[in-house]
Amino acid sequence: MTFADLGLSDELLKAVAESGYDTPTPIQAQAIPPVLMMKDIIGIAQTGTGKTASFVLPMIDILAHGRARALMPRSLILEPTRELAAQVAENFEKYGKYHKLSMALLIGGVQMGDQVKALEKGVDVLIATPGRLMDLFQRGKILLNGCSMLVIDEADRMLDMGFIPDIEEICTKLPAQRQTLLFSATMPAPIKKLADRFLSNPKSIEVARPATAGTNITQRLVKVDSRKKRDVLRNMLLAEDVTSAVIFCNRKTTVRDLNKSLQRHGFRSGEIHGDIDQSARIAELERFRTGDVNILVASDVAARGLDIKGVSHVFNFDAPWHPDDYVHRIGRTGRAGAKGVAYTFVTSEDAEAIDNIQKLIGQKIETIGAPAVEAEKEDRREEKPRKKDRPVSDRKSVQRAEPKPAPAPARPRRHEAVDEGPDEGWNGPVPQFLSVGFNL
Repeated sequence: MTFADLGLSDELLKAVAESGYDTPTPIQAQAIPPVLMMKDIIGIAQTGTGKTASFVLPMIDILAHGRARALMPRSLILEPTRELAAQVAENFEKYGKYHKLSMALLIGGVQMGDQVKALEKGVDVLIATPGRLMDLFQRGKILLNGCSMLVIDEADRMLDMGFIPDIEEICTKLPAQRQTLLFSATMPAPIKKLADRFLSNPKSIEVARPATAGTNITQRLVKVDSRKKRDVLRNMLLAEDVTSAVIFCNRKTTVRDLNKSLQRHGFRSGEIHGDIDQSARIAELERFRTGDVNILVASDVAARGLDIKGVSHVFNFDAPWHPDDYVHRIGRTGRAGAKGVAYTFVTSEDAEAIDNIQKLIGQKIETIGAPAVEAEKEDRREEKPRKKDRPVSDRKSVQRAEPKPAPAPARPRRHEAVDEGPDEGWNGPVPQFLSVGFNL
């Protein structure tokens, strides 16, 4: 089967072909035709299988007929994170280049005034995170009664992040007669209830068992001493054939500290987490895409939807607290049919978390021992022991052996600058591939 068999327009097929694709993935093959027929959809597929294109492509053809009106978007896509919203915007830009559709991206961390201006011009596609959308709606800057299509993407993540009440309120502002598409990698019971409430006679599409890890990803558990995790990680980064890697940590402070540690040891690494503002996140992701850095240390903000080709390895520096997050984390590798490797560091405290992960994915993960390492004191200053800290016998021998010290050099004047080394921060330009509102 090819994309031409799915009923897409010639302009859209041309854009897809120029992007290097000719064969749809299973979720795309099963979802695109009923979406074009204006049916409600529940799509369940493991991460990395092309869920985004399965709704972006038919939406472009559906929206090609019609005209946008000020403050009244014709379609709405809800995403749980800024990164996912930005990725969907990229897909619309790439596949819709031969269609005259306008789009706005409503996310936090950027100026609200520019987003309002884009809405005032009228948009065909509105991609938003629930928080920013509700903020603008309450300010009277947006009307949703002209929205005929709704996409709820990564619905299980929406549940985890507490967005379900916002989604329920948003749905009450939309027309009762609309098309609703719900996509997710997992389908817990609360999401099933959400679908029953807001979807009308939906077609269910399941191309893989929920929460199944990709079969082309080699998974390993690595038993480590919690005090030697950094040493084991560095050894594995050097020993493995790592083209590019994403390293996941549970805490933002761990992300920052680990990235600094890797940089001190000469690795080309960057970091992304929730405390970094949006422009800096986009810049860091662009550095990773272009290869300026080949290691990205991340919190779970990057676990879902981060679609970067060629990620050869995923390292779970910390075993994830929630088993669903494991599936999404390791899904950053092994994408588009490529092979990938995922290592999860396991300490004595992680037994319950690992049991829950293995129950969720329905398979036992092979456990290997960590390579032998001698922990380096790389995070402590290598200070010479003070004289009074030496053993008595050692102090006596040193006193006899050492000559009388030379006079101390004169202290520098106060106005003299002290060289503290180069600035290790990065202040490169923010990529311009995302604008707040633009035509496709």
